Amino acid sequence: MVTRPIPPARDEYATFQTITTRWFDNDIYGHMNNTVHYELFDTAVNGFLVEERVLDLRESPTVFLVVNSGCSYFSELSFPDLISAGLRVTKLGSSSVHYDIALFSREGGRAAARGHFVHVNVDRVTRRPVPLTDHARVVLGALFRAE
Repeated sequence: MVTRPIPPARDEYATFQTITTRWFDNDIYGHMNNTVHYELFDTAVNGFLVEERVLDLRESPTVFLVVNSGCSYFSELSFPDLISAGLRVTKLGSSSVHYDIALFSREGGRAAARGHFVHVNVDRVTRRPVPLTDHARVVLGALFRAE
């Protein structure tokens, strides 16, 4: 028998990004469509990188590309709600970052969804991997939590 994993709790995450759900996030079944979760992961991670000046969307000589992602769903999310996206880094390589992201509803103590997301830092033009900057290592290292 396969046991279902327990959704993570808020205190397992290092920082949070707040994201407002939108009317069109809901599908015909009345809850957030599964594809929207990936948009929220992307918004939370990149919003954090921009806020912490790790990434300038227009000027940075490097950008982060997603090379792997996945999601486990535990309970429904829907409009209207404020989502708290918990972020933590589970592995920091020379040019890659492994994120664990959990989406919590306004009232939820346990995640409604949990995703993983791997970024590789690449040259904006050549798209070849480039080592993370010292600043990026400090900022992302502060989010490190073992799984």
